[in-house]
Amino acid sequence: MTREHFGWWRGRWAGWSPAARTMGLGLALAVGTTLGLGLFTFTYAEGKSYFSTDPRACANCHIMNDQFASWSKGPHHAAAGCVDCHLPHDFVGKYRAKASNGYHHSKAFTLEDFHEPIQIKPHNAAILQASCLRCHGDFVHDIVDRNKNDRDAVLCVHCHRGVGHGARD
Repeated sequence: MTREHFGWWRGRWAGWSPAARTMGLGLALAVGTTLGLGLFTFTYAEGKSYFSTDPRACANCHIMNDQFASWSKGPHHAAAGCVDCHLPHDFVGKYRAKASNGYHHSKAFTLEDFHEPIQIKPHNAAILQASCLRCHGDFVHDIVDRNKNDRDAVLCVHCHRGVGHGARD
């Protein structure tokens, strides 16, 4: 390349001090690297699939294969998918939970600092309980209404542990 090819860039950088040029170049490299790694990771991890309601997206991680297989054979298979029980049903809550869970799951699997077998966190257990009550509240309101907010409240999964994912060994 000849010097004329760089004329446009030279004009752009002309008023910048050497320190500002270095910082600008460093910032451009940092942003480019971050975007490139983010795009690669999103593509590699099949990130687009997590915006769907397809239960197979939940089995993208090998750690969820047992849950997916047991759900496929369980009593809720025909009536509810993963998002029906494990995500809030309002638009903002749903995508907030997806973003939070996506971040925590990707961090845990990247750093390999997750518990096996996988366990539900308290916040997600509350979402699950609300989903149970949304569909079955008319049947159980006498049992759960009086102690819904207590620390030792009766949770649906206390008695019905295998309903969503089938029987556990």
